[in-house]
Amino acid sequence: MTLNLRTLLFIGIFFTAFSQTSTAQFQGIRWTPDGKAYLSSNREAILRTDVVSGRETPLVTKEQLTPPGSGKPLEIASFAFSPDSSTVLVFTNTARVWRYNSRGDYYLLNRKTNQLRQIGKSQPSQSLLYAKLSPDGTKVAYVSRNNLFVEDVASGQTTPLTTDGTRKRINGTFDWAYEEEFGCRDGFRWSPDSKQIAYWQIDASAIRDYLMLNTTDSIYSRVIPVEYPKVGESPSPARVGVVQATGGETRWLAVPGDPQQHYLVQMEWFPTGNDLIIEQLNRKQNQSLLFVAQPSTGTITPIHRETSTTWIEAHAGTPGGWPWLEGGKSFIWVSEKDGWRHLYQVSRDGKKTVLLTPGSYDIAGISAIDERNRYIYFIASPINPTQRYLFRTRMDGKGKLERISPVNQVGTHTYDIAPGGQFAMHSFNSHQTPPASNWIRLADHQVLRAAASRRAPNIQTPRNMEFFTVTTADGVTLDGWMRKPANFDSTKKYPVVFYVYGEPASTTTNDVFSAGYNNLFEGDMAKAGYCYVALDNRGTPTLKGTAWRKAIYRQIGRINVRDQAMGAKKLFEQRSYLDTSRVAVWGWSGGGSTTLHLLFQYPEIYKTGISIAAVGNQLFYDNIYQERYMGLPQENREDFVAGSPITYAKNLRGNLLYIHGTGDDNVHYSNAEVLIDELVKHNKQFQVMPYPNRTHSISEGEGTSQHLRTLYTNYLLEHCPPGAR
Repeated sequence: MTLNLRTLLFIGIFFTAFSQTSTAQFQGIRWTPDGKAYLSSNREAILRTDVVSGRETPLVTKEQLTPPGSGKPLEIASFAFSPDSSTVLVFTNTARVWRYNSRGDYYLLNRKTNQLRQIGKSQPSQSLLYAKLSPDGTKVAYVSRNNLFVEDVASGQTTPLTTDGTRKRINGTFDWAYEEEFGCRDGFRWSPDSKQIAYWQIDASAIRDYLMLNTTDSIYSRVIPVEYPKVGESPSPARVGVVQATGGETRWLAVPGDPQQHYLVQMEWFPTGNDLIIEQLNRKQNQSLLFVAQPSTGTITPIHRETSTTWIEAHAGTPGGWPWLEGGKSFIWVSEKDGWRHLYQVSRDGKKTVLLTPGSYDIAGISAIDERNRYIYFIASPINPTQRYLFRTRMDGKGKLERISPVNQVGTHTYDIAPGGQFAMHSFNSHQTPPASNWIRLADHQVLRAAASRRAPNIQTPRNMEFFTVTTADGVTLDGWMRKPANFDSTKKYPVVFYVYGEPASTTTNDVFSAGYNNLFEGDMAKAGYCYVALDNRGTPTLKGTAWRKAIYRQIGRINVRDQAMGAKKLFEQRSYLDTSRVAVWGWSGGGSTTLHLLFQYPEIYKTGISIAAVGNQLFYDNIYQERYMGLPQENREDFVAGSPITYAKNLRGNLLYIHGTGDDNVHYSNAEVLIDELVKHNKQFQVMPYPNRTHSISEGEGTSQHLRTLYTNYLLEHCPPGAR
């Protein structure tokens, strides 16, 4: 349903730029400050590699990373150097928190003395989260068991900054909903002078637990509680506090408004001084307010306000930190207020705003800011929304676009640009071109040397792939792709399988090499004799303007479903080789919900459906996601009912395979049970496969992935037989 899961379930390449702030120290390419080299690890050592020559220089050896008394070095999950490079913080022995391996153990290596010691050694193993060095390199802060600690690098002395943390009083990190829907995980920030820490505290005490049940790991079942605010429930109150790094009382910032009716989604220190900037979204997420906070005086000043008749995206397109300019006198802001996603330069006091990217196109994300030469780099695709290219424009507000990506490489480009903008890691792929990466000189896009390529699906080219648009009877033009069968003969009839998502969290028609590839099908769908198709309906987050993306507001389960069905009907009219008696559809998460809708609302079109981890009733999902796109059920409950698959289950006529993990903390298994109950009530015959204790990804446990592929493939082969007729 959300950003995190679509990166798991949508096979493609998604580019997100980030700023090099405290929250990003364990992400992306670790460029050296001069931008001429990068740092990497090979699990047991840390290397410096020159961009131009590729020459590797060991910075930390496996001998240095072998703890005393241990016969083997630490396995490096991630690392970060102090500003003077004298010490390195190593993340190892990791464990998963919901979706990512974000907790584990940390070690600090003194490169001058070769002393290696564990940080937070008195805490339970694998319990530390988001440890990071202070800007001056003298301290390390971390979260353990929902409390915040600081440890002195020289002496090892530990100071608890909070002591009230519990399962539902969360200091320095976030609850389930904030993490899943806002991408908020690392919940504390060092001040620039290393003397203070600002942090979030989430009070989930009033949030009811969803009780998952583990029935397989012992002879008695075990209850697993997850604090989970369902749609219609008030958010967990959040507040921001500032505490001295030496300990003491926390000074809580008096952010205006009822904390049960808003979210605090961003907070960063200004690059100089001791002020903070905070973004607040109201509960409906249709108003964004920016505040400047002065912790020393308690002053909170609103500087920027934005409203929408639908919703406003959290983080304004810049997850991971604030893109400061002029040493903090201004910053870059992303807004859709003129109908397109554009970049603005906003002054510190909010009184001056300059549009940097005027025009009828969307930016997809910021790639780099070259303030010295007054250029901002970003990903966009003004002509074809299924593709992605690097552009830049001067930061003078005149907005002249300059394309950086080569014109002969048509498809999807991603870039990780070095400080100073001289070099970059460039990756390119398309539906006909396997992913490949190179180190380049950005000024002329000259390839310096090859880099490790992304692993591509085992698909031979050419692949008989077609990208197209189709205009429905409603006058809506949809992007789509189709992979045709091997040895295709247009005079014959072929079954068609639609891959769908359809909600505001993801697209399916990007021009990437994985387009047309179905990782759940055993074998090759083209060789088997299927036409494989994807369409992107209104409401999907493609680069077609705000009106396209926000058309789905309060209409999930209706407008998106109609677009998909009308697109399929138009394809059948235009392409006589599509066999309308053999039509299948499948999807996962939001795509699973769309699959159910299509099977129930348009049974005359879709004869077979495979739905995985679907929301059967919108009132069962979390408040942040569902209220963002649907409003509050207290005000328009009828939209939630009309948008839920369970409402139409009585219309099932075709073949349904429903799949769900009983340990799904995201889309709870109760969605499956209420849907099953409704189908039983109407004597609708179907098949169901519960995967015990598996999460939303249904990937845990020996043999699970292979079992799922076999189940999926056999069902499709039986109920939507392949091959020409």
